[in-house]
Amino acid sequence: MLRIGAHTSIAGGVHNAVEEQLEYAGNCGQIFTHSPQVWQDPNIGDEEAERFRELSEENDVGPWVIHSSYLVNLCTPKDDLREKSIDAMQKEVDAAAKLGVPYVNVHLGAHTGAGVEGGLDNAASALEELEIPDGVTVLIESDAGSGTKLGGTFDELAAILERCDQDLDVCLDTAHMFAAGYDLSTPEGVDETFAAFDDQVGLEHLQCVHLNDSKHECGTNKDEHAHVGEGLIGEAGMRAFVNHDAAEGVPLVLETPTEDGKSFAWNVERVRELHEA
Repeated sequence: MLRIGAHTSIAGGVHNAVEEQLEYAGNCGQIFTHSPQVWQDPNIGDEEAERFRELSEENDVGPWVIHSSYLVNLCTPKDDLREKSIDAMQKEVDAAAKLGVPYVNVHLGAHTGAGVEGGLDNAASALEELEIPDGVTVLIESDAGSGTKLGGTFDELAAILERCDQDLDVCLDTAHMFAAGYDLSTPEGVDETFAAFDDQVGLEHLQCVHLNDSKHECGTNKDEHAHVGEGLIGEAGMRAFVNHDAAEGVPLVLETPTEDGKSFAWNVERVRELHEA
């Protein structure tokens, strides 16, 4: 079964994310446990956590992914930011266990002068400090690769998995990959990208995809999402991606914009159309 859903809100209680997902006709999804723009602990009560788990199971919505705060920077050389990032990630994986969510997604962050190797070492050692509950996996998300941010290349993703003793996996973002220089606009480009990922990281580590089209050209390192099939990846590339053998069974989570009269529901339906084509 195709697993396609959207990033949904927990406003009014985390269980409301399931109701919102159903409105979009989604059957998997992603949430923040709090505002991603501030340092804040998840505040999820036992009853709403139970309701979230029950609604998800009753409606066959899953798997879910928790996206960590945008402030988390695992690559940082700054001690205070490192400690805040580790603490925030620990609270996210604990919240995931409470909710029965199997994945916590995180960007590696920026090395801000530590250098690529130093940043990768910092990230791997920060992840080592987490006590990850059974049933929860941290996913390293591919990045658009601007500035000193890491995770834009498959080599960098592979380096984290190799340097860290934790059982980590990967979330690929199609818009980020495209921005980082992986051309997904043609079936041939999709084939080549999946082959490169398999060679450098391993397809067995691909556990989630953020399915977004791009408003900017391949290789620009500019991260701005577009509706599925209506950006510069385009319909042919998106169709090839969602129908590729390497994507079979992998949950697809939309982070597409709400504009031009099109919302998550439009994009969910669009992906299903492309998948069936």
